[in-house]
Amino acid sequence: MTRLIQFNKPFGVLPQFTDRKSPTERPTLSLYIDLPGVYPAGRLDRDSEGLMLLTDDGGLQAKIAHPKNKMEKTYWVQVEGDPTGRDLEPLRKGLQLNDGPTRPAQARLIEAPKLWEREPPVRFRKSVPDRWIEVVISEGRNRQVRRMTAAIGLPTLRLVRVGIGPWRLGNLHPGEWQDAPMHRVPPAGITPKVRPERTPGEKPGRPRKPRKPRTPKS
Repeated sequence: MTRLIQFNKPFGVLPQFTDRKSPTERPTLSLYIDLPGVYPAGRLDRDSEGLMLLTDDGGLQAKIAHPKNKMEKTYWVQVEGDPTGRDLEPLRKGLQLNDGPTRPAQARLIEAPKLWEREPPVRFRKSVPDRWIEVVISEGRNRQVRRMTAAIGLPTLRLVRVGIGPWRLGNLHPGEWQDAPMHRVPPAGITPKVRPERTPGEKPGRPRKPRKPRTPKS
């Protein structure tokens, strides 16, 4: 039976089970997850926090992580500065990064969410304001959200992933994991089709042709 778990990755934890490249030991997933055969379905930067999915099913792992699947990922981002909704417009339209243009993202201002205290805490500058924004992207480039906010003059102070496709972080505390519901995921490279809305009373089938206006009789 396929196993899928959701995990709240703490700040400073590598999104992998081993760390052989660093001369000094760094915390990894193995400190929190002792399940044989599960592997991350996608990554989350060491200095980012929040939702990760892990599974023992290679096919499911590929469907979740494959960039062609365009699975949306939702982030709460604390940025340095005091942006307006208009300032976020370049994120919505797509902007140019050093590795190419980004797809249009969803971006909006949000109130400061109720989150756990980060360890270590975020370093603030008293003379500079900060705001929270929600960003939803359908790509997975290296440090993409941080580079996107930096490109519009809003350096990221804290980044928390709260959603991957239909999965949500919920009430998981940092370092906690739980079994995740098995939502249906389309094969890599296939995005679900959105059916056009029908007018009330219209039957399924071919769309109706618009009626030609009647010519008034003289």
